[in-house]
Amino acid sequence: MASRSLFIPSAPPPKFGPRIGTIVLDRGDGTSPHQTDTPALFTATSRGLVPHLSRDHTHLTQAIRHIQLSFESFIDRNPPVPTLVDGPHPLHTFLGYSPQNHVVTLTLRDPSDGRKMPPNGNNFVSAHCTRGVRKVTASAWKSYVQKCRPDIVVALSDTPFTPAPHSQKRLTKSIERSIAWIAELLCAPTETSSAGSRPRHILLHMAGGSNADARSEFADRLTDPVEQRDVDALAPFNTLDEGVAGYVFDLLPLRIALLAESRPLSPDEADLAGGLIRVSDRHRSSPQSSSCLADLLQTSLQNLPQDKPRVVNSPASPHEVLRLVRDVGVDLVDSFWAQRASDMGIALDFRFPVPDDLVVSPGNLLTPRKRESGKLDLGHNLFHSIYRHDHSRLASSFLDGRSASSDDNPKRHVCECAACSPRAPSSRILHSAVDIQAWQDPTCPTSPSALQPPSTRAYVHHLLHTHEMSAHALLTMHNLSVFSAFLAGIRAVVKDAGPEAFAREVARFEEAYDEDLLLWGEAETMWLEVEWARGKGRLAREKEKQAQSTIGTAVDV
Repeated sequence: MASRSLFIPSAPPPKFGPRIGTIVLDRGDGTSPHQTDTPALFTATSRGLVPHLSRDHTHLTQAIRHIQLSFESFIDRNPPVPTLVDGPHPLHTFLGYSPQNHVVTLTLRDPSDGRKMPPNGNNFVSAHCTRGVRKVTASAWKSYVQKCRPDIVVALSDTPFTPAPHSQKRLTKSIERSIAWIAELLCAPTETSSAGSRPRHILLHMAGGSNADARSEFADRLTDPVEQRDVDALAPFNTLDEGVAGYVFDLLPLRIALLAESRPLSPDEADLAGGLIRVSDRHRSSPQSSSCLADLLQTSLQNLPQDKPRVVNSPASPHEVLRLVRDVGVDLVDSFWAQRASDMGIALDFRFPVPDDLVVSPGNLLTPRKRESGKLDLGHNLFHSIYRHDHSRLASSFLDGRSASSDDNPKRHVCECAACSPRAPSSRILHSAVDIQAWQDPTCPTSPSALQPPSTRAYVHHLLHTHEMSAHALLTMHNLSVFSAFLAGIRAVVKDAGPEAFAREVARFEEAYDEDLLLWGEAETMWLEVEWARGKGRLAREKEKQAQSTIGTAVDV
């Protein structure tokens, strides 16, 4: 007996290659199943919430459907606060998500956090919270899952975050521990225990690191018959894989391991800039690195069923996503890359498939910068002074909602985010009697949901340099929408044109857009300058900067 089906392919899926389908989540509570077309977006969170977004922002952003919640941020308290919430959907209730619109996936560790960690043990995983490192045992994780009742849960896996490369002995331990932990999560509760039911949908990290033989061994262990001593506890499953609903691939530790094999690793980049810079911020993709990752993913999936969803965390660029869709076939893609761009003040501006009029600027709209290689940036660094008086919408590749209503070209895509296509609220908050006069202005549409002018690049540039939180909120909503439209373009090409046409479009994208992410380096520098202009240590930095600027000119009296 297999686990409840989570993925329904649109056609018999190939072992490897581009594919489309639908994630169908049946909670088993009598409500209608939640359906999502794939490849789809997996939204990253911090302490359970989408960074920079309020609850209203989250509900306004149509791109946010699948939420990945890292539980390690809650284990600073015992018991963790989410485990104290009652009701049929504790996490939705506690964090403000809608059970009708949002699917919550619970994982212990943040897949985008690549800093060095103490080693895991035989019965625990090291997790990082605001009070330091905590040890989470397999039994504790199972109890958290049963109390929080997430829609989907990711089983514990022994992923080494100690310095790479890792020995064969360490990889063997990783496989043994991961197999033991998934078996414990799948075990049915005993009659004497107070635990709830077995989780309905379980995803599993594919262990083995960058060693192909180890990854193949782990996959084989999943399909082996369960041990005789566990037959009753794991019934009705004959193999561990039958209880697994899908497979997860964390690219960040794989990328770190592959880099360690080619050259000695530099000091932990997580400590750069006072912790503002993450390890993944300095990672770049390439055809060669994507090929290595694809080979490892294919090794893990070779002997496993192809009708289960494949989840990829922490891709380094859209180029890498396209190659993994083409060479492996992935169904859910983590959005951390797009959200990290929002932190750095970047407004994404790209499309797939590449439009024929890519370099043609409509009106006076400034397109992304063309580099010396002839390729365009993937967006705009709104910290840059060239946007100080740029009163155009955030992306030239998309229309804003108000412009689309008067545009006669049906092929032009519209960015539906609340930054590009804001709408009038259904109700107003009036702080004084004067406020009502503004809303009665005949030049300002006041009907609910009436389209409003888009946020401009100059406006967001101003917000960034004045440290306004709303700047990152606008960019996050926009970037998630652009990345979601990118995945929608993948679905459309695969559905309408087939794998061969998709491969040609991938090649066009590689030729059109800069994969070296030169824009990222420039934005990071300006972002750090603005961040350092405030906060702890600001006065000391200003004093040091002033002293350096007066060297050779100041005279001691």
